[in-house]
Amino acid sequence: MTLTPTPTPPPAPPRGRDLLTLRPVAAVARSRWYPGALQWAAMAVFAVVVYQLLVGPQTAHDNLGTALVWVLWWPLIPVMFVAVGRAWCTVCPFGKLSDLVQRLVGVNRPVPRFLKRYGIWIIDAQFIAITWADHVFGVVESPWGTGMLLLLLTTAVVVSGAFFTRRTFCRYLCFLGGLSGNYARAGAVALRADPAVCATCTARAVCYNGGTAAPACPLFEFPRTMDSSANCNLCANCVKNCPNDAITLTLRPPTKELWFVRRPKIEESFLAVAIMGIVFIQNVTMLSVWDDILDRISDTFGVTSYAVIFTAAFAVALTAPAALLAAASFVASRTAGGTLWSNFTRFGYALIPLDVAGHLAHNLFHLLAEGKSVFYTALTAVGHDSHGTSTALVSTGTIQVMQYALVTLGVAGSAYTAWRIARGSGGTAARTKATLAPYAVLLLVFGALNVYLFALPMAHRM
Repeated sequence: MTLTPTPTPPPAPPRGRDLLTLRPVAAVARSRWYPGALQWAAMAVFAVVVYQLLVGPQTAHDNLGTALVWVLWWPLIPVMFVAVGRAWCTVCPFGKLSDLVQRLVGVNRPVPRFLKRYGIWIIDAQFIAITWADHVFGVVESPWGTGMLLLLLTTAVVVSGAFFTRRTFCRYLCFLGGLSGNYARAGAVALRADPAVCATCTARAVCYNGGTAAPACPLFEFPRTMDSSANCNLCANCVKNCPNDAITLTLRPPTKELWFVRRPKIEESFLAVAIMGIVFIQNVTMLSVWDDILDRISDTFGVTSYAVIFTAAFAVALTAPAALLAAASFVASRTAGGTLWSNFTRFGYALIPLDVAGHLAHNLFHLLAEGKSVFYTALTAVGHDSHGTSTALVSTGTIQVMQYALVTLGVAGSAYTAWRIARGSGGTAARTKATLAPYAVLLLVFGALNVYLFALPMAHRM
């Protein structure tokens, strides 16, 4: 069935040079091999990873699949989100698998209304549940556990592709899609449509519905009215289909989109807060003092179950940032106006730059302290012994300096974003300062806590 999105007043296109005017970029975007060739390559790598996880050595130190997933891919994926938005979602093997299932057995039912309404909450819950399961069941340290997680996600992709249209799983159910959507808002690339050209278009929304040149937009985005990069995977289907060359691809200052969120959503702000708490708990559980903390809790409360202790700590890590943001929002509501929940919703987006920085800084340790494990586990996979060899690419001191720099940039980006949000609310300069003040204090607290945790010795995964 052809869908016709209801036109709304279009946002102004982002300023800056259109990258599609550069011949190499335009050639890639309009090529019939993009993104298909990259998708098939990703599918092949995915098959190797799953095989290694399930059949290869069941010690994480020796398993190539574990190294590729948790030492290489997971640390690099936030970098891609910031640099090129959700472009990974174009390459992701899950997306290609969904397309294949849909083509073979799909019934193309419309997206259920409850998914459209509550999908982001499902994504939030998944992200929290997977993080909890990792620590309680040792998913990262278990190749088999990681393999089963990937197979469970694969099953969900197959079921979704068989029943629902387009990439319903990617848009409304994928936990990584939710994370990438938040991070892509802070990204440096924006695909938009020229509203002046679109106003004269008679092509019946071919950019959205698909045409002879390329399929429909997989993530249900209509370029003419799109004002966010959260659900654009840069697949270039709209570029190929548009008969008027109205699509632009421009560079923009990182975090710019966060300054002008027209329809802030509480669930997206909650995800930003949850990510902050998850980064904290990930750091704490990797510290060399974590075992001492467990022993102290056990001695004090008489609880010996790791699952119970971690669940309590995890709950605190998730609720504390949310409570602090709520407190800052309450103070702002009393000093400068607005309600607690409206302020929480709007200024939750200001946490995203610091989320990205903390996530990158945490994963930087795995990438640089354990990066050689990718090479060594590949040698193990072909029968060579690499035990006892250091996996570090650089020294711990160098990694910490880079972590501090990232956190500093994150605090600065979040503070500037909070200022732009406060200024965009209208009112006098004094009111802007009064609104900003509690959030500035909150960001400094979060930044200082990140720096403190990164200053402590961290344990290795591999």
